[in-house]
Amino acid sequence: MALILVTGAASGLGHDTAHALADDGHDVVVHVRNQGRLTDASRWKGALFGDLAEIDEIRDVARQAAAFGRFDAVIHNAGVLDSPDVITVNILAPYTLTALMAKPARLIYLSSSMHRTGSTDLRRLAFGTASYADTKLWVTALAFACASRWAGTVSHAVDPGWVPTRMGGRGAPDDLIAGHRTQAWLATGDDVIPPTGGYWYHRRIQAPHPAAGRADFQARLLEALADRTGVPLS
Repeated sequence: MALILVTGAASGLGHDTAHALADDGHDVVVHVRNQGRLTDASRWKGALFGDLAEIDEIRDVARQAAAFGRFDAVIHNAGVLDSPDVITVNILAPYTLTALMAKPARLIYLSSSMHRTGSTDLRRLAFGTASYADTKLWVTALAFACASRWAGTVSHAVDPGWVPTRMGGRGAPDDLIAGHRTQAWLATGDDVIPPTGGYWYHRRIQAPHPAAGRADFQARLLEALADRTGVPLS
């Protein structure tokens, strides 16, 4: 059985992903914003607490994670849509955690079909003017950058679909159950092809924004993220 971390596991897709993995017998560590948001505590191998909208708390989440050693998989699920914290939560947090934590065997980053309208203008990162779509393009490129740079760690990006969570809204047309199955499969499955560097929607490979796979854009993004956070990606 695998040791797996799921960020943003208090509700929505993160909650469903964590429960699906625990149902399959895996040791699941959940991240939630604070202890008041932790439910079903007895189900989990452990819990990490911290607000991913705050850089100091992101670093503290990484410190807490170190107590569990090297994870078999980390699912970077936490995200926000319409919020002034969209840059910090959607891209600075997964980047910083990735850079500070021990390299897991598998990395899964939550993207969105909206990433295809995101901008490659990284001044938006520096100036704090990025949109949700921008951050999802950048986290997709981060997933591919890790796939190409880290031998021994596979890395994928996932579009979970427009599902009826609190973020997606009650009228969202996509399948809520299918929305978390791909993440769980990528974290534990042995039949994943391509084995790394995929962009997935409901367990099917999809074509991402062309910039996400470009080495030059990935390099510029990693440099911009290191400048913004003070944490380089080894």
